[in-house]
Amino acid sequence: MMSSFDTTLNNLGINRTTNSKANNAAASSPTLGQSDFLKLMTAQLKNQDPFSPVDNTQMVAQMAQFSSVAGISEMNTTLKAISDKLAGTSKSDALAFVGRTVLTEGNVAFGRTAGGIAGAVELDGDATNVNVSIQDANGQVLKTLQLGAQSKGTVNYDWDGKTEAGVDAGAGPFKVVVSAAKDNVAVTSRSLVWAPVAAVSMPSSGNPILTLPGIGQVPITAVRQIG
Repeated sequence: MMSSFDTTLNNLGINRTTNSKANNAAASSPTLGQSDFLKLMTAQLKNQDPFSPVDNTQMVAQMAQFSSVAGISEMNTTLKAISDKLAGTSKSDALAFVGRTVLTEGNVAFGRTAGGIAGAVELDGDATNVNVSIQDANGQVLKTLQLGAQSKGTVNYDWDGKTEAGVDAGAGPFKVVVSAAKDNVAVTSRSLVWAPVAAVSMPSSGNPILTLPGIGQVPITAVRQIG
């Protein structure tokens, strides 16, 4: 049997929904949206006693509640859109990586057409001394770059391709070894190198996988920067 409350809502054009899992003894509650909120508030204004109108404080509180509901609803919609975008990369987005270069963790780099390589050192803390050792395929040191004191974060470097003796080191591949310390205490660091994307694979679940020459397969989430 419809209650007086149900009748009032129906007269205002608001349908009351019932939770089918609730037992018959439990009271069902209406699900109200923003438009329903406005209908109820408008009906309240139309039917108020002219000699005893709604208190201004109550009206302000109701309007504030409506604004909060509207703002939360819009925010939830926006956050869901962002979450959906971050949750996965589309096939077309992933395939667009082919032929591009990416900066990712690794210790093998190939020389640029103009010679040398560019890369970065990722520091987990401040360091008073940061070094980059560039070696040939046999582990022979070709050049040591001394980056000095650096703050926590990513430190970029650029090697012109010349050895310590000033000779052209060729096209590589080169092995990159980084080290960092603060007052002779080691600081955790990682070598980041630029590598071309040779192929992209799309697993049935999870993130796309990039194939990088000299490095192997890395998830797309491991990319720090796209060139």
